[in-house]
Amino acid sequence: MTKFVLIQAVGFLGTIVFFLSYQCRDNKKLFQMQFASYLFYTTHLLLLGALTGGVSYVLNTVRSFCLGSRVAFLRSNWMCGLICCLQLLTLYATWANWWSTLPVVANIAATIGGYTHNPRKIRMVGLTVNSPLWIIYDVAVGSWAGIFDELATSISVLISIWRYGWKNLDRVEN
Repeated sequence: MTKFVLIQAVGFLGTIVFFLSYQCRDNKKLFQMQFASYLFYTTHLLLLGALTGGVSYVLNTVRSFCLGSRVAFLRSNWMCGLICCLQLLTLYATWANWWSTLPVVANIAATIGGYTHNPRKIRMVGLTVNSPLWIIYDVAVGSWAGIFDELATSISVLISIWRYGWKNLDRVEN
């Protein structure tokens, strides 16, 4: 029981950091905060034995590093394609059952959304694709922290839309 609680606590630390990330108006800061949260989630999922989700989160960490970078190639469509291909390779290498597809599809959608560099598209993909698929996966692997995270993330996205206004999100500096 204590081990389970500690594993969930690691995930909840990631939730707190991720929730705060959507309150950053600047995309670079948003991606830097998400980078930190993904380190917590990678650890959390691997400790749960959720290999596909854990390895997929390693790629999310790389994605956030790239998107938060000033290096043009790391922010390019080529890097987007490479990360998506690596997600598919992760699925192939860690396949356990049908729900192994969920984090990979969610993360490919989030990667494509992130590489649009458009705050509205980033938030819309999070609300309509990424969070719903991750919630189903989190239920399947027993990640209470993950379920809470996706719900908190959705609330945070809605708060950011309310704070900045939907139309104003397109005017945010990268």
